[in-house]
Amino acid sequence: MASGAFTAEAEATADIAADHDTDHDIDTAVEDEDVAADGGAEETKITFADLGLPESVVRKLAQNGVTAPFPIQAATIPDALAGKDVLGRGRTGSGKTLSFGLPLLARLTGGRTERKRPRGVILTPTRELAMQVSDALQPYGDTLGLKLKVVCGGTSMGNQISALERGVDILVATPGRLRDLINRGSCSLDDVETAILDEADQMADLGFLPEVTEILDLVPEGGQRMLFSATMEKEIDSLVKRYLVDPVSHEVDAAQGAVTTMTHHVLVVKPRDKAPVTAAIAARKGRTIIFVRTQLGADRVAEQLCESGVRADALHGGMTQGARTRTLADFKDGKVNVLVATDVAARGIHVDGIDLVLNVDPAGDHKDYLHRSGRTARAGESGTVVSLALPHQRRQIFRLMEDAGVDASRHLIARGDVFDDDVARITGARSLTEVQAESATNSARQAEREARQLTRKLEKLQQRAGELREEATLLIARAARERGEDPETAVAAAAEAAAAEAAAEEKAEAERRERAERAEREKRERREREQREGRDRDRGDRGPRGGSHDRRDRDGRRPYDRGERRDDRGGFRRDDRKDRDRNRDDRPYGRDRDRNRDDRPYGRDRDDRSFGRDRDDRSYGRDRDRDRDRDRRDNGARGGGFRREERRDRGFRNGDRPYHRDRRDDRRPGRGADHRSSSYGPGRGPARSSDRRADKPRWKRNS
Repeated sequence: MASGAFTAEAEATADIAADHDTDHDIDTAVEDEDVAADGGAEETKITFADLGLPESVVRKLAQNGVTAPFPIQAATIPDALAGKDVLGRGRTGSGKTLSFGLPLLARLTGGRTERKRPRGVILTPTRELAMQVSDALQPYGDTLGLKLKVVCGGTSMGNQISALERGVDILVATPGRLRDLINRGSCSLDDVETAILDEADQMADLGFLPEVTEILDLVPEGGQRMLFSATMEKEIDSLVKRYLVDPVSHEVDAAQGAVTTMTHHVLVVKPRDKAPVTAAIAARKGRTIIFVRTQLGADRVAEQLCESGVRADALHGGMTQGARTRTLADFKDGKVNVLVATDVAARGIHVDGIDLVLNVDPAGDHKDYLHRSGRTARAGESGTVVSLALPHQRRQIFRLMEDAGVDASRHLIARGDVFDDDVARITGARSLTEVQAESATNSARQAEREARQLTRKLEKLQQRAGELREEATLLIARAARERGEDPETAVAAAAEAAAAEAAAEEKAEAERRERAERAEREKRERREREQREGRDRDRGDRGPRGGSHDRRDRDGRRPYDRGERRDDRGGFRRDDRKDRDRNRDDRPYGRDRDRNRDDRPYGRDRDDRSFGRDRDDRSYGRDRDRDRDRDRRDNGARGGGFRREERRDRGFRNGDRPYHRDRRDDRRPGRGADHRSSSYGPGRGPARSSDRRADKPRWKRNS
């Protein structure tokens, strides 16, 4: 029994020891394998020379500081050099341009290009991207003796046609302009060996696929085709199936998903705080891109930032190509710290060193958000993406980020919270006062530098003047000795003459300066006098309604008493009328003072008044028994004024008036319609009281 127990215990101990030895051996083997792998990785570090690129290109890359390829480049370049069709997918800024550009240059080296018949075509969606690609590949093309030409809208077509006639090896083009050149007969794609489509997803978003398919159909079959895109949609998949033959797919740093070097934040702000928060974030140090939805919005935000002291400029599709190029150049050179752009221009901005992207307006969809975000954290660098959200936009923005596959933190921002420690650390926001202080400090430093430069220049000029004066003295003394005169006397006379000349020049300069100051003073006084006279003239021409009621220049007169100045006003003056032999007692506007007021026609008995306006019988405050010829002079000359009997007969005074002939709306409100005659003239009988409401126009009826 004991022997069996001992045997079992011994076997268990042996098994444990065996397991321990086995685990030790496994761990040792794994460690040895890891060490070997690390050593092998260090020993087999891939370089551009290992990828098969020409030696001259590798040297040029090293001169530009590019020594190690990015993952997308290491995966794509060997297959592209082998002539295979390539489908590359990677986020913006992953190094796709050199992935297809360097193999294209290497494959076309040594060939011969005919006029108007390029051998390589690179299609891009925007002008900026076309220029960026050309700028990136031009140094290596010059090394290999290849000519590149950008063909895009907004630039001279004549220059592009001339370049094609001289011969271009590689065209970097936008679809619309390339199609126009082909239709003109200025370009042929019959010799194209390699066709590359960059940013294919943006081509689909902008609606360029019809032009792209039309161009790719003109490329001869059997050539190489490469397609690169940040995202893969149905339209892109159809292009791949139609034009790529057994493509080799490479996907590195997929755009759909989080990037480890990029952080996303959402700042929820109130509408009134949006502009101050934008200005505070834009005032940060470093390069910043601000995205808005419209071109007018880009101009407005850029103008507001400039007024706040921030060096900002706008970039959008409504600008000319020259202006867009200059704006991008200023942004790259550091003359502008903030670039306010729209989505159309976003994908053509390939600038290194952008560490913050600010979305003032939310992106249209998750693809636009990804392309906006791709402006930062390029080539392995870190970056921050900040989106401003109004309270009603929170759900939309977080759904957009969920579709984009990014995880964003949320911060509620009030007016002063933008300078909170966490938010300031994320955005680098600064107050505008600090920005203005920094701007003033920089201006002062610049002025001091200029003053020092001018001082040094002045010292050099003074030193040179002293040297010339000494040389002149020596020459004067030599000339005096040659003439047999006393050198000292000649030098003293020359010095006296020079002093007199300098005094005369100084006096003339003082007089000139005094004349300039006097002329400037007289000009300023004349301008002030004209402005003062203009104000007085405007004050005198205002009439009874202009000016202030509390006048200080009335000399004790009552407010309505304008004195003699009232005759200087323009307009109608009754006393200036020509004498018409009027009797003041015969004035027609209710001035018959001796008549019986009980006989006034302004009563409520309207049976004696025709609504047809028989003007000989009307009695609205006028004496109708007056002599109609009183407006005429004794000599038969006409007086001024309107005479009804002299009107031209238009034939519309009765019921055949063409405009609103059925309306009875020219009677005064508040009068009984049952005492009126018909509105179509006298003698047609009184209007019935029951038709009173129906006879009124709509706007006079009571609801």
